Amino acid sequence: MRNVGLFGGGLAALFLLSIASLCFGEAQIPFATVFEALFHREDTLLHNVIWDMRMPRALLGLLSGAGLAVAGGLLQTVTKNPLASTDTLGINAGAYFMVVAGTIYFPGLLHQSPFLFAAVGGGLAAMFAYVLGGGRAASPIRLALAGMIVAMVIGSFTSALHIFHATETQSLFLWGSGSLAQLDWKGVAYAWPGVGVVIVVAFMMGKQFDVLNLDQSTATSLGQKVSLTRFAGLALAVLAASVVVSVAGPIGFVGLVAPHLVRLSGLRKHHWLIPATALWGAVLLTAADVLARIVRSSMGEMPVGAMMAIIGAPWLIWLILRKMKGISGSLSTTSMSIGGIRVKMRFMPVALIMLLLTVSFILVSMTMGGTRIPLSQLFASLTGADEAASYSVLLNLRLPRTLVAAGAGIALSVSGVLIQASVRNPLADASILGVTSGAGFGALLVLIAWPQVSIVFLPIAAMGGAVLAAAVIFLFAWRKSLNPSVLILLGIAVSAIGSAGIQALIVLGPLWGSTGYIWLTGSTYGRTWDQFLIICLFLAVLLPLAWWLGRRFDLLAFSDDSSTGLGLPVRKTRFSAMAVGVLLSAGAVAAVGTVGFLGLIVPHMIRSLIGHNTRQSIVLSSLLGALLLVLADAIGRTILAPIEIPSGLLITLIGAPYFLFLMFRSSARKL
Repeated sequence: MRNVGLFGGGLAALFLLSIASLCFGEAQIPFATVFEALFHREDTLLHNVIWDMRMPRALLGLLSGAGLAVAGGLLQTVTKNPLASTDTLGINAGAYFMVVAGTIYFPGLLHQSPFLFAAVGGGLAAMFAYVLGGGRAASPIRLALAGMIVAMVIGSFTSALHIFHATETQSLFLWGSGSLAQLDWKGVAYAWPGVGVVIVVAFMMGKQFDVLNLDQSTATSLGQKVSLTRFAGLALAVLAASVVVSVAGPIGFVGLVAPHLVRLSGLRKHHWLIPATALWGAVLLTAADVLARIVRSSMGEMPVGAMMAIIGAPWLIWLILRKMKGISGSLSTTSMSIGGIRVKMRFMPVALIMLLLTVSFILVSMTMGGTRIPLSQLFASLTGADEAASYSVLLNLRLPRTLVAAGAGIALSVSGVLIQASVRNPLADASILGVTSGAGFGALLVLIAWPQVSIVFLPIAAMGGAVLAAAVIFLFAWRKSLNPSVLILLGIAVSAIGSAGIQALIVLGPLWGSTGYIWLTGSTYGRTWDQFLIICLFLAVLLPLAWWLGRRFDLLAFSDDSSTGLGLPVRKTRFSAMAVGVLLSAGAVAAVGTVGFLGLIVPHMIRSLIGHNTRQSIVLSSLLGALLLVLADAIGRTILAPIEIPSGLLITLIGAPYFLFLMFRSSARKL
C-alpha cells in the first residue's frame, strides 16, 4: 500500500501538473482547448503553441527533474551524505562554466557536442569538491562547504566570462538561471536518451548500490567491488546532470529534495528508490515550472531555477533542524586551521610593517589609472598646489574610491574574523552564511524595483537584507543553542534563497549589461565621498565594539562545554560575534557590492602568522584586508584602462586558488 500510494500519488500529481503546464504561460489556454489539441489537433495558433512550445517544455521538465533527482539520490548513496546533490557538490556550476567557456572560445565544437563540455566541467567540479571535502572520510558539513566553495570559485570565473564577453554570452544568462523554455522538440530529443540511460543503468545496478549502505569492510567481504560501484554511481550522476545542464541550465535542489522525500516513505532498496525518485523529481520540477509561470510580474517570468531554490531551500532548513542528530557533532572538534605553514611572529612588528605597506599602497594607488600622476607630484596635487586637473581627479575620483576600498576591506576582513570565531570554522564568512546574498538582494531590489528612489536608500536596503538573512538563521538556530554546524548549514540554505532572488531580479529587471551586474561582483567604480561616509559610520561604531568583546570571542575557540565551564555565556557571545560580523559585511556590501573570499582568506593568513588571538587578528586583518582591496582596485582600473575590472573579481581570482590550495593541503594531511 505504501508503494501504491507513493507511485500512484506521484503519477496523479504529475498528470495534473502536466495539464496545468499546458494551460499556463504567456497566454492562458482553457482546458477544453488543451484537450482538443491533444486528441484532435488542427492547424491553429493555439494548437501549434501547445504542441510545438508547451508540450516540449513540459516533457523537458519531466526529463530534467527525473535526471537531477536520480543523480542526487546516487550521490547521497555513494558519499553516504544526506546533503549531497548536483548543486551542493558544484556539478551544476562546473557544467555551466564549461558551456559558457565553450560558447566563447569553441562555439563550433560546442554546437556539435554540448554534453561533452558539460560533462567535463561537472566531473572536474565533483572531483574537486569530493577531494577537498576529505574523500570517503568527509563529514556532511565539510563536503557541503567544499562543494559550495568550489561552486563559488567556478561561479566567479563564470561571472568574469560574462563581463569580458558580454556580447557572446548575453543569450546564456537566462539559461544560466535555469530555463525550460523551448521553441521546438530538439531539447527533448537531445535529453531523453541520456537521462533514460542513466535511470535504466542505475535501476539495474540497484543491488550493488544497496550494498553501499553497509560499511566498506562488510561490503568487501560480500564480494562487492566498492570502489568501482562508487565510481559508477558518481559517473552516472555527472552524466545525468551534464545532460540536463547542457539543455536546461543549472537547476538546484531537485536532487536534494526528491530523494529525501522518497526516503521519508521508508523506501531503502534502490530497485524501488530509483524509479520513485525519478517520478517525484519530475513532479517537483514541473510544479516549480508551473509556479514560475503563474507568479508573473510586469517584468516577466521568473526563472525555474530560482523558483526551485525558493521551494527547496525551506526543505533544506527542515532537513537540518530535524535530522541534525547524525551531523550535530561534526564541528565539535574542528580546528580553526585548515592547513598551511604556521609562522609564529610577534604582533607589533607585523602590525607596523602592515601599516606601512597599507599606507604606501594607498598613496601609490592614487597615482595609477587611465590618467597617470607621477608619484613626485602626488602631494602637491593632493593639496592643490599643482595642476588643477590632477587635483580634481585625485580629490573627486581616486581618493574617495581608494578610501572606500580600504574601508570595505577592513569591514569584510573583520567580519570574517568574527564569523569564523563564532562558528569555530575557518571555512565560514558572510558569503557562506547567506548574509552577503541577503544584502545583495536588498540592494538590487531598490535598484530594480524602485530605480527612482534616492541612492541614500541603497545602504539601508543592503543592511535590511543582511539583517533579515541573519535573523532567519538565528531564529531557526536558537533552539539548537546556535550550534556551529546548524549555523553554517542554515547559512547555505539562506544563501540559496538570496541567490535565487538575485537571479530573478537580474533576469527580470533591466540589469544585464549595466553597472548593476558589475556591482554584484564587487566594484569600487564611481565611489564617492557619500559611500566613504557610510562605511566610516559602520566602522566607527562596530570596530570598537568588536575590540571590546575580543577577549570573550577568544573563548569561543574551545568546545561549548569548556567555554561554559570557564563562565562564558556561549549563546549570547556567539550571537554578539555574529551580529557584529553581519553588520560589518552589510556595510561593505552597501559600499562596494558583493566581494567574496576576502573574509575567508584574510583571517586565515593572519592566524598563520600570529596564531589565535581575536584582538590582534582584528587589527592585522583590518590592515591586510584594506591593503588587498586597495591593491585590487588599483590593478583593476589600470591593467586594461580605460576598461575597469571589478575589484571583487580580482580578489576572487587571487583568493580562490589560494583557498583551494589550503583546503587541498588540509584534506591531504587528513588522508
